[in-house]
Amino acid sequence: MAEHHISTLFIYNVMEDKKLRIAITHGDTNGTGYELILKTFAEPTILELFTPIIYGSPKIAAYHRKGLDMQANFSIINKAEDASDNRVNLLNCIDEEVKVEFGTPTPASAHAAQLAYQRATADLENGLCDALVALPYESATPTGKGLNIHVNGDLRIASVTGDIPLGDALRELRKELVAEKARTFAESLRRDFRISNPRIALLQINPQPGTEEAEILQPTIDELRNAGIGIFGPFAADEYFSTCQYNYFDGTLALYQSQAVTPLRLLTDSPCTLLYAGLPSVVTAPAITPDFEHAGKGTADESALRDAIYLAIDAVRHRTEYDLPLANPLKKLYHEKRDESEKVRFAIPKKHDQPS
Repeated sequence: MAEHHISTLFIYNVMEDKKLRIAITHGDTNGTGYELILKTFAEPTILELFTPIIYGSPKIAAYHRKGLDMQANFSIINKAEDASDNRVNLLNCIDEEVKVEFGTPTPASAHAAQLAYQRATADLENGLCDALVALPYESATPTGKGLNIHVNGDLRIASVTGDIPLGDALRELRKELVAEKARTFAESLRRDFRISNPRIALLQINPQPGTEEAEILQPTIDELRNAGIGIFGPFAADEYFSTCQYNYFDGTLALYQSQAVTPLRLLTDSPCTLLYAGLPSVVTAPAITPDFEHAGKGTADESALRDAIYLAIDAVRHRTEYDLPLANPLKKLYHEKRDESEKVRFAIPKKHDQPS
């Protein structure tokens, strides 16, 4: 089993019953990010669950608050260590002036989003917060060998390849990549969702089994199952979703982005949340755009941000429960030596040696 890095901060928080610290980035400053934040924390009881640290700008936040005519109280801080419980902490990470233009994406608004994201990820890596919830902006998706899991209730769908043209996705597809993503998915289902023996369905490329299924997918399934991973298929995507076979699995692994996202849009009425699996720390995001069309109008629905926060909290606690026993394994009862005499003390007496 792979070793896992366990944040000292969130082990301490769980053991001492401290509130988790959740970093939230403001996203593109000309989009609906601040509206979602303002609406989410308009209800003060949410602060009973965790301590938020908003990575953004007090000036930009004030502009949105005034433009939307919404009430909000922020505690301005300059570093994560200064965050206080029962307050909406706003960490200032933008020094330059940024003009707010509701509904108009600009290089300045994207740069402001990037600065907040970079500061938050740095603090996350340094253990100053327990998880990160990223509001959207262009190129905000974490990079590396992770896996983006779309979550809506018990429906969890991920894709082997990212948001690239279908032709490129098919050229990328190979046995090693499918196996890597499936392992990451299974590990996340165990650690982030606390599903002890996850069942994963793998979708096929062609409507009817073809060369890719025979040469790539089936051998990968056989290899993974021999390694103890519960993966099944490959399934034809149209039949799989139309007959609701996804209800029998804990996760669905598609092969390209549209194969994962299109069914989600048809099967769910509410926005999904994203969990970026395979990263050292918990990172989630609402699966939405900056929604420039509705920016500044007060009509944005904050439920996607709230769901992403709840998912982050659950994932942190689940990881802690899963990882903590592995961090402190029980010591062996005896030390292995060439001399077997020590083992005698723990051996069961032979029948003829037992007292009558």
